[in-house]
Amino acid sequence: MARLSRLVFPGVALHIIQRGNNRNACFREDGDYLTYLAHLRQLTTKHECALHAYCLMTNHVHLLLTPTEPEACALLMRDLGRTYAGYVMACYRYIELNPVRARMV
Repeated sequence: MARLSRLVFPGVALHIIQRGNNRNACFREDGDYLTYLAHLRQLTTKHECALHAYCLMTNHVHLLLTPTEPEACALLMRDLGRTYAGYVMACYRYIELNPVRARMV
């Protein structure tokens, strides 16, 4: 069942929580946190959301954002999920293909 849409008002701060799939870890190394923050910085500018506070835990994220448009936070989170998931999947592909490239399997 789909989640009901939130009421979002421009200029009003939102507390957003993003959890890992099945509450699994989102971040495993320092580089993962830094990559996420780099994407977050770029996308808050692109979607015109003010970032007031954040907390990155191993399996979830808390963000306090103020959008300038009603759809800004949804678009930011959509793009953030896409770009960070792409980063994680690239890492998985590298790890899984590493023994193949080394001709060990």
